[in-house]
Amino acid sequence: MSDKLIFSIFPNDNFIDLGIYQCGFEKCIAGHIFGPAVRNNYLFHYVIRGKGTLMANDTKGITQNYEITAGQGFMLFPGQMTTYFASQDDPWEYMWIEFGGLRAKEGLVNTPLNVNACQYRCIYPEIRDVMVSEMRYIVDHSKESSLSLIGHLYLFFDALIRSCSIAKVNNHKKMSDYYIKEAIHYIEQNYEGDVSVETIADILGINRTYFGKIFRKSTGKTPQQFIIEYRMTKASVLLKTTRLTISEISQMVGYENPFHFSRAFKQIYSISPKQWRQQNQTPSSSLLMEEETGTTPPFTSLESKQQ
Repeated sequence: MSDKLIFSIFPNDNFIDLGIYQCGFEKCIAGHIFGPAVRNNYLFHYVIRGKGTLMANDTKGITQNYEITAGQGFMLFPGQMTTYFASQDDPWEYMWIEFGGLRAKEGLVNTPLNVNACQYRCIYPEIRDVMVSEMRYIVDHSKESSLSLIGHLYLFFDALIRSCSIAKVNNHKKMSDYYIKEAIHYIEQNYEGDVSVETIADILGINRTYFGKIFRKSTGKTPQQFIIEYRMTKASVLLKTTRLTISEISQMVGYENPFHFSRAFKQIYSISPKQWRQQNQTPSSSLLMEEETGTTPPFTSLESKQQ
């Protein structure tokens, strides 16, 4: 990587299990600082050369200082206040990936990384090398298809976990884990219909309040938030790849009233379904629309800027 800065923001494709939001590479100048800031997702930095300092609040709100050198890294957690800066005499050069999803929290539980221990140190260098290779690929190929990049994100995340973790044997499976998996499976199979939190709790045979508590603890979202986001994810795929009307799509994801659907969609994506379709429609479906109407559908181009 000869460039001093590479920075990419990814489109609004919403992957429930594991998704990528941005990535980049930077060769920092002496004393370069970022923060204080709070993130909504997980943000991992790997230091290729040089060194620097991370200041991160722990669970008690106390600032912990970490001296990070080449071959190490650091993980920033959602909601955590952090500041980091390059060394004056040997400024660091690093890559980063911002990601999130259900598998993110679940996977990191199996590592030493947490809000009270943000510094990454590998135990298995050969697996770390795989992780670094996958990070480089994602940074260097940010224009590839979403599915391709998500595939490499899974490989990166797997290598990250395995490179710094000592295998644990755990034969005990919590009932709460079972409830969460069954609830998500039910939502995946029935999102087109009348899915409610009460119905899911009844099917699982547990109290609605208890279900909401364990679901939020596991996923970071309330069951209702998860249902809405899952439906909007499915809707975005239909908007992107088909010529179905907004009304037809709203019914296919469980909304009888297109107005209610559009309002929910805008809460997730910050724009209306029609605007989202114009910005994200695939070339094949756009070509069909052009042939059908004799007009070229509008598109907008979003160019990434350094944060």
